Amino acid sequence: MATALHQWIDGKKAEGTGQKVGDIYNPATGEVQATVRYASAKDTRRAIEAALKALPGWSATTPIMRARVLFKFKALVEQHMDELATLVGREHGKVLSDARGSVTRGLEVVEFACGIPQLLKGEFTENVGTNVDSYSMRQPLGVVAGITPFNFPAMVPMWMFPMALACGNTFVLKPSEKVPSASLRIAELLKEAGVPDGVFNVVIGDKEAVDVLLTDLDVQAVSFVGSTPIAEYVYRTGTAHCKRVQALGGAKNHMIVMPDADLEQAADALMGAGYGSAGERCMAVSVAVAVGDKVGDALRDRLCPRVEGLKIGPYNDPDAEMGPLVTKEHLAKVAGYIDKGVAERAKLVVDGRGFKLQGYEKGYFLGGSLFDGVTPAMTIYKEEIFGPVLSMVRVADYEAALGLVNGHEFGNGTAIFTRDGDAARDFQTRARIGMVGVNVPIPVPVAYHSFGGWKRSLFGDHHMHGPEGVRFYTRLKTVTSRWPSGIRKGAEYVMPLMK
Repeated sequence: MATALHQWIDGKKAEGTGQKVGDIYNPATGEVQATVRYASAKDTRRAIEAALKALPGWSATTPIMRARVLFKFKALVEQHMDELATLVGREHGKVLSDARGSVTRGLEVVEFACGIPQLLKGEFTENVGTNVDSYSMRQPLGVVAGITPFNFPAMVPMWMFPMALACGNTFVLKPSEKVPSASLRIAELLKEAGVPDGVFNVVIGDKEAVDVLLTDLDVQAVSFVGSTPIAEYVYRTGTAHCKRVQALGGAKNHMIVMPDADLEQAADALMGAGYGSAGERCMAVSVAVAVGDKVGDALRDRLCPRVEGLKIGPYNDPDAEMGPLVTKEHLAKVAGYIDKGVAERAKLVVDGRGFKLQGYEKGYFLGGSLFDGVTPAMTIYKEEIFGPVLSMVRVADYEAALGLVNGHEFGNGTAIFTRDGDAARDFQTRARIGMVGVNVPIPVPVAYHSFGGWKRSLFGDHHMHGPEGVRFYTRLKTVTSRWPSGIRKGAEYVMPLMK
């Protein structure tokens, strides 16, 4: 029997009052494992009101006390790591090793946020004018919201709320309705760690809930991760309603393989970056750019047996390297892209469409697919597939490869594999991309740096977590002060000059 899930508002479970009930599937079996009545606009407003009510007390809590609560939360996440990874794997489909890794990467942001007393320190200048001091401080925005995707049910929320809470804000999370259980368990762990009621809320729903968060004037800022069309909608709607918005969108990440690259290392890197998490990563490498036909042939020959030999299974299979796709609809979408690639005359050298897993025939499994001879005019090159499909493009030289990277509408991540330091340095300088890897296929920054793309991969001025996270979730205030000395000079009617 399917489990009935709930909302989390003001520190406790709450029933949704929306008209729609959503099903949550096990991607490995195709079975409904949970249901949830979606949050209505009224429910979402209740969550905002709870966050608004909790704001004065939480924002007045000293940074060191907020850090201590986050330290306790960190310990609880570590204690419940396997439980959280299981929730992620059971609803998303990613294998347990990958699920644990994703929770760990989220936990790194919590660790960074625990340093908030240092991160919030402002600047001070004594005597900018005679007996006048000037200093700056960073203060919380207020109630903020996060809207997160299906592919990282724990990690992406943890890229947002630890920084927001550490800075003194209160938070409303709208996770993907396909994978809500990890967010609900996180809410329980935050309460156990000492987060006061109302400081962290979870609403599970669809566009009705999203639109309340984007338009309600009590919400000061919105963080979003998802597809580019929705990211642009979130940005335009949120900013039109006076909100600060960071909206991370889609990607088409290229990996350039130079003639001097270690091809075994490059092939291994492409396997992990292209097929890990079934390709459902915004930082997945989906385009391999081979510089020269000799490199292209050698790379294809190394990739084919690896792709054909991928170990595919349910999330709890310890030997599985890749799990199913998240939903039946997404499986059909990715398979449709493979059909489109064939129709546009790309060379399908490994076809994953016929993959079936014994005992899991109703699961949303797709084998790894590999295209060669892909050109920039093809749909599979232009659009984000978000599945286990890797496209090989061949170019004559480095400049042509760089031109491909810079010419695409997305600018999330890219990588170059080479032994040539000059080529690598030129690439990291000239690539118009937000995150660049040199012999690193998935250059996701560590938590104390910031994550974000360029071009149509990011709408807004701030990247996520790290120093940018502190800037996004705070407002800068500058104070200029002079204490009376008993000497009165009278009113001044000109622009103040510091002498």
